[in-house]
Amino acid sequence: IEVTRMPGKGKLILTGQLGDVMRESAQAALSFARAWAARHGVAQDMSQEDLHIHIPSGAVKKDGPSAGIALTTALVSLFMGWSVRREIAMTGEVTLRGKVMEIGGLKEKTLAALRAGIKTVIVPAENKRDMTDMPAEVKKKLKFHFVSHVDEVIELALKKQTSLKKKR
Repeated sequence: IEVTRMPGKGKLILTGQLGDVMRESAQAALSFARAWAARHGVAQDMSQEDLHIHIPSGAVKKDGPSAGIALTTALVSLFMGWSVRREIAMTGEVTLRGKVMEIGGLKEKTLAALRAGIKTVIVPAENKRDMTDMPAEVKKKLKFHFVSHVDEVIELALKKQTSLKKKR
């Protein structure tokens, strides 16, 4: 997931082969991330800038409620000027209050993360029960962090800098 901001008129631009559910996830992630950044001292006046969220992957259509925490993490990273840890993968939907919601297909998603060389995954706490169906090899090779709120995701996934260079 890539995010950037540029001078504009307050538009949210979404690109990639996104379905309606992913578009809704992006809107919810933006609202939560803006509120989170404001609570942490970084106000977002979007009336003079556009935000662009791009979810690359060519012609592969992406839809479903599982990218909310990744979208939120990318946006908080942009607003705060903090880097995202590259060795972590994550899945989970997010509510406007920051609750991390359960997802489907955890086994398939973690197998894909393992194939991609990921060592750590962030997963909704409600999916902990899915670990009984998880192959032993996956449990052995991946470190799982079960989270119930986006604050936990941010703590795990972002490298916080001591000074906010982009404070606005």
